[in-house]
Amino acid sequence: MTNALTHQPAHVQLQALDRGEISSRELLDLHLAQIEASRINAVVTRDNSAARAAAHAADERRARNASTGILDGLPLTIKDSFETAGLRTTSGAEELAEHVPTRDADAVARLRHQGAVIMGKTNTPAYCQDLHTDNALFGPTLNPHDPKRTTGGSSGGPAAAVAAYLTPADLGSDLAGSLRLPAHYCGVFGLRPTHGLVPARGHIPRPPGWITSSDMVTPGPLARHPRDLDLLLAALTTPSPVENTPWGVTLSAAQRPLGRLRVAVWADDPICPVDRETADALAALEGTIASADATVHRTAGPVAFADSLRLFEQLLHATTTATTDDDAGAAELAAARDLDPGDASPKAAILRHRTQTHRAWLRANEERLRMQQAWHRFFTDGPYDVLITPAAPTAAIPAGSRTLTVNGADRSFFDQTGWANLTSHVGLPSLVMPLGRNTDGLPIGVQLVGPAYADRTLLLMAEHLASQLGTEAEGVMAPRSG
Repeated sequence: MTNALTHQPAHVQLQALDRGEISSRELLDLHLAQIEASRINAVVTRDNSAARAAAHAADERRARNASTGILDGLPLTIKDSFETAGLRTTSGAEELAEHVPTRDADAVARLRHQGAVIMGKTNTPAYCQDLHTDNALFGPTLNPHDPKRTTGGSSGGPAAAVAAYLTPADLGSDLAGSLRLPAHYCGVFGLRPTHGLVPARGHIPRPPGWITSSDMVTPGPLARHPRDLDLLLAALTTPSPVENTPWGVTLSAAQRPLGRLRVAVWADDPICPVDRETADALAALEGTIASADATVHRTAGPVAFADSLRLFEQLLHATTTATTDDDAGAAELAAARDLDPGDASPKAAILRHRTQTHRAWLRANEERLRMQQAWHRFFTDGPYDVLITPAAPTAAIPAGSRTLTVNGADRSFFDQTGWANLTSHVGLPSLVMPLGRNTDGLPIGVQLVGPAYADRTLLLMAEHLASQLGTEAEGVMAPRSG
């Protein structure tokens, strides 16, 4: 058995396990060897002995015809923001350098319950709070397509590890595009599921031991094929025994060919413009869909981009205050009172959001629910199965850069996640998939958005498109370094 199997999608690796062509222990060792040889700094913590013990247990179960779940024996990595029992979890923060949890995050427990073999943790910026994956504890993760380009953040380690064939799939997290931006920059598939389907307990930056998490953070999978996202979604939506949950989730999808799907395209917006190569890639995708006889309509989105962005930022900065200590909170309140009423700077806006009253948050939450209704009407009245948008304004920007240039014009650094954040606060399923490359050889992706709980419709659409575009084939989006 050669390393060629590690370059195959997760579902192909599982088939090899099921057919007895390779053992879980052998498959794990192939991946560990690739991790050891890699120079992109994506996998930052390992416990090879524990992983080999788990793989051996999976092999014994398979020999007894007693496999525990749909991922049994498959090696996976986990973003370092998720607590993993017995395996260091730092969330990229120096003060957590020695933190070894005694309990898995709920999402991790679900993967283990389905038989996944956890072989390592992948890099993230400190407390998941940057659009570059770099920290003082482990250093930067390099983009496998070009080490001078960013992987994005905060799930940059997971996306890079998947792209570089260090792991068949990874568990990332997404609050403000944290999973989808790295998927786009690294040329892999990434799914932010419908919010609430996958529990976030045990995800840091809420402190270790906290039960609650942000009201927007959503765990989700990254992989090299839409079918792999489907497998992990099934695992992540199946409660583990420790949760003592008396219900399950069944997500259905209309099994229709591409030609019968109804597709809307929101191709550009003056609030968050995209570069020419991104626009051209989106236009080419429209042609691909139309050639399959699908119904395709260019349209403005269901909400005003500026209004959605304003509300997202208000809710985002409110949820980040949960762990602020009393003294720091009092200092922020005093600083907010001293603000000039005419100060419209981003810093002032953040301070006002962080010190808003409970009444102001309740009203913002009411606006969020009305925005969710607007999205629902968009899909039902169209009617549309899927909305396609850009994943980001450009391909991967230079590593460490704090600026963004689109068609020669300077834009806000945070415009990188502008398109992703259309759905972050309203909780809709959103999937990023690769379309191809720009003239610099960097991946260009697209975002698919669906109504709540239509996650599998997005996966169906992604698989149709990947087949049409050839991006599901091994090697098409293969990295050029790593």
